[in-house]
Amino acid sequence: MTVSKTKAKLVDVARQLFAKMGVENTTMNDIALASKKGRRTLYTYFKSKDEIYLAVVESELDILSDMMKRVAEKNISPDEKLLEMIYTRLDAVKEVVYRNGTLRAYFFRDIWRVEKVRKKFDAKEVQLFKAVLLEGQAKGVFHIDDVEMTADLIHYCVKGIEVPYIRGHIGAHLDEDTRNKYVSNIVFGALHRTEI
Repeated sequence: MTVSKTKAKLVDVARQLFAKMGVENTTMNDIALASKKGRRTLYTYFKSKDEIYLAVVESELDILSDMMKRVAEKNISPDEKLLEMIYTRLDAVKEVVYRNGTLRAYFFRDIWRVEKVRKKFDAKEVQLFKAVLLEGQAKGVFHIDDVEMTADLIHYCVKGIEVPYIRGHIGAHLDEDTRNKYVSNIVFGALHRTEI
């Protein structure tokens, strides 16, 4: 098994164990046993449980980044892409946090360490928003003065509502159509979308 495959297997096994037993209750030995790798192999790749936890978070973010890229590449109008990217991102992060059970508490308690791992994802996300905004501008769907700044603002707005969204504090009582109307009004009002 190649180095990257071994590391990926260790991360996947850790993800499953964290979801089942919780981060606190999972030991490095548990991960080594479940992956059928020795402790020496595990410690070759990861110095601590915290390090493997952050690798799990990073791998989840890579999956999310791929999901958003697929939306950005869809053959739909730029305004539809933008909304779908926002919902894909919020729903995927919410699903990851809930799927991983006790990872949820760990995620909220350790949000600043998670932030360090997210830098690469954040940069990719801003570039995806920028590409869709440029496409929308080229097609006359959006009228934007500064695409770079707008992509940053969308990124930070979505990131800012992430935790309240995960916790169900935003829009939990709204049906999907009403929620979409509110989000569309805010996003498209800011982008000066033209009706097509």
